[in-house]
Amino acid sequence: MTRVNRSGQPRTGPDRRDFLKVLGVGGAALAAPRLASAAAPARPRICRVHHVPAPSYAHSNRHPGVDSLLYLLAFDGVPFYASVSGHPLAAPDGLIGRDDVVLIKVNAQWKYRGSTNTDVVRGLIQRILEHPDGFTGEVVIVENGQGRGSLNCDTTSGCDGGTREVQANAENVSHSFSYLVRTVFNDPRVSEKLLDDYRTTYIAANDHVTQGYRTVGRVSYPCFNTTGGRRVEMREGIWTGAGHDSARLKWINVPTMKDHKDLNVTGCLKNTFGLITTWMEPLEHHDPTQGGQAMGEFFTLVRPPALNVLDHIWCAHASLCGFPPDTTTRVNMLCAGFDPVAMDAWSARHILMPISGDPAHDPDIPGFFRTYLENARDTINANGGLYGSDVTFDAAPTTARHLDQREIVTGVQRLGPDVKVTWAGGSPPYRVERSLTAQFAAPQMVADGLMVADFVDPGAGADGKSWFYRVLGL
Repeated sequence: MTRVNRSGQPRTGPDRRDFLKVLGVGGAALAAPRLASAAAPARPRICRVHHVPAPSYAHSNRHPGVDSLLYLLAFDGVPFYASVSGHPLAAPDGLIGRDDVVLIKVNAQWKYRGSTNTDVVRGLIQRILEHPDGFTGEVVIVENGQGRGSLNCDTTSGCDGGTREVQANAENVSHSFSYLVRTVFNDPRVSEKLLDDYRTTYIAANDHVTQGYRTVGRVSYPCFNTTGGRRVEMREGIWTGAGHDSARLKWINVPTMKDHKDLNVTGCLKNTFGLITTWMEPLEHHDPTQGGQAMGEFFTLVRPPALNVLDHIWCAHASLCGFPPDTTTRVNMLCAGFDPVAMDAWSARHILMPISGDPAHDPDIPGFFRTYLENARDTINANGGLYGSDVTFDAAPTTARHLDQREIVTGVQRLGPDVKVTWAGGSPPYRVERSLTAQFAAPQMVADGLMVADFVDPGAGADGKSWFYRVLGL
C-alpha cells in the first residue's frame, strides 16, 4: 500500500486521506477475499470503520461510512449482495437477495442523538436498492416504541419537555425516517412501519390478515402488512397465501450505542425490545436477568438479524434520549457483526465507557449490564448459538478488524468488454489510474475529478491486457 498525494508523489505528514489500495486486475471480475462463508462468518469478529466524515448528498444517497463498512465486511468474507454478478460486494452466499423483504430495525422511541442515525439508514437503503441484479423486493423501516415511538422523529419522549419538534439524529435534523421514505426515496420499494398501533393485539397462528403479535417462548414477535402489499410474519417469514417463504425475509439491526437508565447500556441486544411488544407480557423487561433472557430468545426463537450495524456516529454517553447536547459525543464510527453480545460488550468496553467513565458501562465488572449480557449469552448458547457458533462477551476471544475511512478500498468487475471500478473511502474528487504492473511504474490516468465512487473503463476487459487499478482521493 502506497501513500501518495494528488500528483502521485510520495508525501508525509499526519493527513492520511489519500491512502490507496490496489485490489483489482482488469479483464476479470474481482471477488473479495473469502475468509468465511456468509452463512457462518468467523466469530466473534467486529468490523469497525472510524474517522467517518459527514455525508454529502450532492451526488448520491450513499453514506461514506456505510460503504466502507460493507467493503470491510466483504474483505472479511461476508459479501452484502447475494449475486453471481461479479460485483465486489457480491457472492452467491451474500446477505441480501434481489427480491428480499428487508426490515431495517431502528431506534425511534426517542429523537435527538438517542435515536438511530438516519444518515446511516439512508446509506443502507441506497445500497440495498443498488443490488447488482436489480432490487425487486421491499425495504421497510420498522420500530415499536411501545406507544412512544415516532418514525417522524417528533416523539414527545424527547427529554426536552415533550415538544413535537422534529429532531432526527442526522446532519440535517429534519431528515427523519419518514422523510427518507416519503421524500428522499419516494420509491414503492421503500416503506415504513410503526408497530405501536398493533402492540396490544395478539393474533392466532392461522391469522394471516390481522396486524398484531404472536408469542413463542417468553417473547412476542410482529405480524404485519407492508405498504408494498406483503405479509410479514417475523418468525415464519413472508406469507405467500399458501405457506411461508422464510428465506426472503431479512432484518438488519441498526441500533445506536448509548447509556440506559435501567440496563445501563443500549446496543444490539436492547434494540430488539422495539420488535417485541411489552403489552401484557409476563416479563419484567428491564430486569437484567429476565431482559437478557428475552433478548436471547428473540434472536434464537424468532429470527436472527442478517447483520448488526451499531451506530457510533454520535454516542449518547450520559443520556438515554441523546439530549441535552452535552450528554452526547461525536465519535464518527460504525461497527458491524453477527454476535450481538460480543458487539455490545466490545463497543461498551472500547467506545462508550472510555467516554463516559461510568463503571456501569463496563461489561467486565458486576452490574446490570454484565448480568443481562450473561443471561442473553447463556440463553442464545442454550438454544444452539447464532449461525452455528456460540456467542460471548469475553474480551480475549473477541477481535476487531479496523478500517480508516480515509483509506480508499477498491474492487473491479467485468461488464462485457468493459471494466467497472468501484471504491469506498477517502474524499472526492477522485482520480482513477491503471497500470500493467502492480507497482504502477508508469500509470495511466483514465479519469480525474470524479465526485462519485465508481467508474467504467470502456473496452479494458477486451483489449487482451491485464490492468491493475488504483484510486486516489483527497
